[in-house]
Amino acid sequence: MPKQMHLAAHFPGVNSTTVWTDPRSRSQIDFTSFEHLARTAERGKFDFFFLAEGLRLREHNGRIHDLDVVGRPESLTVLNALAAVTDRLGLAATVNATFNEPYELARRLATLDHLSDGRAAWNVVTSSDAFTGENFRRGGYLDRADLPQVLGSARTGGTPYTRAAEFVATARELWDSWTPDGTSRPFAHSGQHFDISGEFTVPRSPQGHPVVIQAGDSGEGREFAASAADVIFTRHGTLEAGRTFYADVKARLAKYGREPGDLKIMPGVTVVLGETDAEAQQNAAEIRHQQVSPQNAILALEQIWGRDLSSYDPDGPLPDIDPDPGSSLVQGRVRVADPLAAAAKWRALSEAKGLSIRQTATEATARQSFIGSPATVAAELERFVTAEAADGFILVPHLTPGGLDGFVDQVVPILQESGVFRTEYTGSTLRSHLGLARPAWKS
Repeated sequence: MPKQMHLAAHFPGVNSTTVWTDPRSRSQIDFTSFEHLARTAERGKFDFFFLAEGLRLREHNGRIHDLDVVGRPESLTVLNALAAVTDRLGLAATVNATFNEPYELARRLATLDHLSDGRAAWNVVTSSDAFTGENFRRGGYLDRADLPQVLGSARTGGTPYTRAAEFVATARELWDSWTPDGTSRPFAHSGQHFDISGEFTVPRSPQGHPVVIQAGDSGEGREFAASAADVIFTRHGTLEAGRTFYADVKARLAKYGREPGDLKIMPGVTVVLGETDAEAQQNAAEIRHQQVSPQNAILALEQIWGRDLSSYDPDGPLPDIDPDPGSSLVQGRVRVADPLAAAAKWRALSEAKGLSIRQTATEATARQSFIGSPATVAAELERFVTAEAADGFILVPHLTPGGLDGFVDQVVPILQESGVFRTEYTGSTLRSHLGLARPAWKS
């Protein structure tokens, strides 16, 4: 049997992915939009539906960022509602570990897992942004050294897990505080970031633990995923880059007593279809032209340079000035770690291909894309999985909420016919869709 592919649907709306000017684009907050995309994903037998999160409207030069979504509902609330209108589709919420507490979040996730009969997932993210922290009583933020990383392992006596790793471990202790036969036991946790004790109110859920997703490509993010995650949401631009990432992350699992199949690697990708490959390429060019308007190109540039570049011509060359590493022009969004290196990369791309600011931004900010006829796209997706560049994909459509319709109607049947993707769900929980074992109860 060929290697099986995993598929997930990302609800669009954040950053510049969604083409809001398209007349088919609808509300990013109306429940019917979420319902449409989720029902489409379930019709396509996808593993899960994935929601991003924003805890503050980002600002750019003192104004709400034009690429942002003005109004984002809370993820778990939406997913609890979607649990009532779907039957098998996994439901994944992005929830920040910096501004939540283990007891409350573990309880909310366990509740979703019960209400959905075992379909809950948690995408763990953190924040190093004081601007976002102003929305919370704690204020401020955690130092970058306390972001989700594993500097060592308790198993080997190294440095203990930082806040996010301890958060996940604590949540799992809470989920295990009820025995499989339904008996509640007191819990107690004392660590670097959390010192809590009491009794958890929610019995052990259908999956044992909700699925844990980690988004991150850094060395620290890879190590965290290898130690604690079930799925890693990543991004890479080529088959070879994907193969390198895949091999690196899978090789890290053994030291945590895990097998390669215990962690699924699913990059976020876009898909553009056409009746022919040529038509698809034309469609993709039109979509990218809409996504990266002249104004958006300048905003993308300013995010790296940290300077007001509004006087520059989007159809002209890149600035010959260096970025301002200490800039506060962009608020609520993590800037690139090394603006000087990023600017140098953009300049090299621009000079090598003779690109303007807008053309450079269009090419430099693009996700991994699969473009072509349904047969071409299906073959390329299968090639990535067969070549061990991915275990599957999280599709990020450019339209809300109908952006998956064509893929489900035209590409999924080809994948099913070739035997690389399910024709029916064979289990009821998200763990069963992903081929993940139910966590053993820890007494």
